Amino acid sequence: MSILYLMIPMGILIVIGAVWAFFWAVNSGQFDDLDSPAWRILLDDDSRPPASGEAPDAAGPDPEEKEP
Repeated sequence: MSILYLMIPMGILIVIGAVWAFFWAVNSGQFDDLDSPAWRILLDDDSRPPASGEAPDAAGPDPEEKEP
């Protein structure tokens, strides 16, 4: 029974910390734009895919190679 004297204040402190963290995240703009990161990963790749049988180049396209 005496453990309740320790656990109840600790639980209250954890709840206060979670509420503070939530309001800090809202005020610092963490939830302002939830859609752009999801779309950014889909629209990120601007290079053309390698031709069949060709190994992908980690450095990117050759700057001297002309696009058709």
